[in-house]
Amino acid sequence: MQQRTVTAGVLEVSYLESGPADGWPCILSHGFPYDVQTYAEAAPLLAAAGARVILPWLRGYDPTRFLSPDTPRSGEQAALAADLRALMDALGIGRAVLGGYDWGGRASCIVAALWPDRVEALVSGNSYNIQNIPRSGEPETPEVEASFWYQYYFHSERGRRGLERDRRALARTLWRMWSPTWAFDAAEFERTAAAFDNPDFVEVVIHSYRHRFGLVPGDPAYAHIETQLVAQPKISVPTVAIDGDRDGVDTGTAGHAAQFTGPFDHRVFKGAGHNLPQERPRDWAQAVLDARAMARP
Repeated sequence: MQQRTVTAGVLEVSYLESGPADGWPCILSHGFPYDVQTYAEAAPLLAAAGARVILPWLRGYDPTRFLSPDTPRSGEQAALAADLRALMDALGIGRAVLGGYDWGGRASCIVAALWPDRVEALVSGNSYNIQNIPRSGEPETPEVEASFWYQYYFHSERGRRGLERDRRALARTLWRMWSPTWAFDAAEFERTAAAFDNPDFVEVVIHSYRHRFGLVPGDPAYAHIETQLVAQPKISVPTVAIDGDRDGVDTGTAGHAAQFTGPFDHRVFKGAGHNLPQERPRDWAQAVLDARAMARP
């Protein structure tokens, strides 16, 4: 895989690319607290199947950088989606297969919902992953609330300081809690943890977890997108949605099917946690291929 950079919107986006330059475009986006290494095994499988695989580092993750010090370090969902669309524009990609989970899945879902002409097919960990911010104040079950402890932690200045003080320790704790059956080693974690050294990482993360609960304003540049997301727009593109049955932060999304109006397949990766592509790379790659086949009957 080759590392490249491109100016896209408000960012200088760094990304890994593999596969034939004239292959079918496939953009896979990572979540928090992970990075492009989550696709290290899945990407070559897709490249071998003819895909031009693009793996971007999201805003706030090394080595992607903001172009201006004056740009708000927003982590809101609309910003992530705008970044993904800007990347497609910068690379001259009209339509692509999009895939992701967590933050990256959310960006992919939003692009699929609002600009379906840009998306050939979608693979979404956590299914319909668009935040319903107006309803964020409604309580969940105690079990779900307990799994969101880190989000509430980030709402406080104590949480901000904790993330600043030792972002690696916090991320490692979340990896273990969210993927209890995944036996990652120290070297595997460190390959990803280097991405957390981005100077904007803390600010973007804190803003993300405060904005989704309506605690802080968003970047006005993305207000038009957030306004559209209030309606919880349905996704019409062919979609494979995936859950892990050992996910320590997401309790399952089989009930999301009504939000998808096109060809739809919901899968459960047995024994997998939250980091689906890295825990089950072959199954993830197959889901991408199957989603594309759904779009090309």
